Amino acid sequence: MQLGLIGLGKMGGNMAERLRRAGHEVVGYDRAPGKRDVDSLPALVEALEAPRVIWVMVPAGDPTKATVKELGELLSPGDIVIDGGNSKYTDDQVHDVMLREKNIGYIDVGVSGGVWGLENGYALMVGGTKEDVATAQPIFDALKPPAPVDESGQELPGAGFVHAGPVGAGHFSKMVHNGIEYALMQAYGEGYELLAAVDLIEDVPGVIASWTQGTVIRSWLLDLLVRALQEDPALERITGYADDSGEGRWTVEQAIENAVPMPTIAASLFARFSSRQEDSPTMKAVAALRNQFGGHAVRAVQAQEAERPA
Repeated sequence: MQLGLIGLGKMGGNMAERLRRAGHEVVGYDRAPGKRDVDSLPALVEALEAPRVIWVMVPAGDPTKATVKELGELLSPGDIVIDGGNSKYTDDQVHDVMLREKNIGYIDVGVSGGVWGLENGYALMVGGTKEDVATAQPIFDALKPPAPVDESGQELPGAGFVHAGPVGAGHFSKMVHNGIEYALMQAYGEGYELLAAVDLIEDVPGVIASWTQGTVIRSWLLDLLVRALQEDPALERITGYADDSGEGRWTVEQAIENAVPMPTIAASLFARFSSRQEDSPTMKAVAALRNQFGGHAVRAVQAQEAERPA
């Protein structure tokens, strides 16, 4: 089928290529001139045959909101907009109401697979009406990973794709997926640090690599940690600063709103906050209190550090 794709960065560009390899026609638009097939959103809409399906793959928040709003002014009844970025699920519900007033369909898709998706496929978590999802299904089938097979050669259902529910369900599912991802990475990181901290272990990368086969903690994330350690065995070329893109925060917010205990994911999110502090105000207060009530020793700021301008 024919698809308009807005956003041809690392993810969007690879998705366009995977779709073309599967025989679909992709008309791409990006703000960068070297990547695009058309030079504006109106030109993209004009290049597509009605009823149109347009996939938005731009950063979440204001860029996505602005793009969806403009598409709402350009598209016709019966067309469908797909948001495949990392939007918050409540944004999807707002976009759906806005577009439905014009009889334009809306689908939200949580996409996982990163830069490896071109070859391996993308896991897709979809929210929308059954009718809209059915229209876009050939696109989803081309993007998702090949179905695994059982011992008899029969395909196992469900792997790599789910129609999770109505609009918002796709990005809500991806939000929880990313929250779990935070916790898994934190656990692997803590295990790595303990192995590296003791003299007993002489081959830390080797231990990590040994876990990738036959163990209950093997995973693709673990494979990627092995890859990182092959490139930099002591991780000396990077700092311990870890950003977050929002989904972990939203996951913890929803846990609070729904009274769901989530200590592991919450702790992994807070650990990222800690990673951005050169010196913790919290622990300064703790050190000062220990000194006040018990006379415990504190470490003074070095003179050159105290004189450093703010």
